Amino acid sequence: MALPLILLTVFLAVISGVSACSPSDKAALLALKSSLNEPYLGIFASWTGDNCCTNWYGVSCDPTTRRVTDISLRGESEDPILVKAGRSGYMTGSINPAICQLDTLSTLVIADWKGISGQLPSCITSLASLRVLDLVGNKISGKIPDAIGNLQKLTVLNLADNAVSGEIPSSLVRLSSLKHLDLSNNQLSGKIPADFGNLKMLSRALLRGNKLTGSIPDSIGNMYRLADLDLSMNQISGPIPDILGKMLVLSTLNLDSNLLSGKIPSTLLSNTGMGILNLSRNALGGNIPDVFGSKSYFMALDLSYNNLKGPIPGSLSSSAYIGHLDLSHNHLCGPIPVGSPFDHLEASSFDSNDCLCGNPLRTC
Repeated sequence: MALPLILLTVFLAVISGVSACSPSDKAALLALKSSLNEPYLGIFASWTGDNCCTNWYGVSCDPTTRRVTDISLRGESEDPILVKAGRSGYMTGSINPAICQLDTLSTLVIADWKGISGQLPSCITSLASLRVLDLVGNKISGKIPDAIGNLQKLTVLNLADNAVSGEIPSSLVRLSSLKHLDLSNNQLSGKIPADFGNLKMLSRALLRGNKLTGSIPDSIGNMYRLADLDLSMNQISGPIPDILGKMLVLSTLNLDSNLLSGKIPSTLLSNTGMGILNLSRNALGGNIPDVFGSKSYFMALDLSYNNLKGPIPGSLSSSAYIGHLDLSHNHLCGPIPVGSPFDHLEASSFDSNDCLCGNPLRTC
């Protein structure tokens, strides 16, 4: 009976070894755990035992190779552990460079923990399989690694709501698979790369709330999949490129709170696919182009706090729909057109102009 018992023991040991995760992956995860402190939910309490592929919170592995492929730790979500606790997550510490030893990692989400600080390890650019890098909502500082363009499979890069500084690396425009870029609400400076338009797969480019300077690159007009562009709350100057109004998919354009000057391109207002356009709080001048038509459909059109002059375009009345319209704080003059959308707007939409008159303001 001794021999069968030995064989059974060996068999069980082999099976256990096959199902367990890579020892090097386990060591990297434990190093990551040692650099982070999560005091309220106890999510790292599950990171015990030899098999990091089973029941380790937020960790997933390839079922064949047993290598770690995904880390998904999100402090604000509908995850049962957060719902049960009745609170959003809070975590301090930093991202340990040992994470770069997880060389089969496809998804890295350590998001919305509010207190994670330190720099993004530069070695992260060696993770050739990485498709999603989402570190939104922390206190991560330092620069975006210069070699970020090495991550050729990356489809999502979200570093929003942190304290990232420095310039946008020139290599970023080599991320040929990138679809979603969010660098909002950081401390980025310098210019947007002139060849930013090389990101041909990008559908969302969100750069609001930084310290970016220079002009809007004309190359953005070549991004035929771009639907949402937000450059607001920066220090971007110069004219608005006319080509932005010729983009067939672009439906949301936020350029407010910059230093933009020149005239509003007529193509922006005649583009029937544009649904949200915010050009407020700039130094735009000239007349508002009279190019609206029966297919114009704006959920929001905000041209307030500029140096616009002349009359309100009469063609606005022929628009299919104008939800929110704000023309206040300009130098507009003349009668406010009658009919929709003007019959449902309040006086605040026209405040602080030179000599506008008519409903809802004083009678002409």
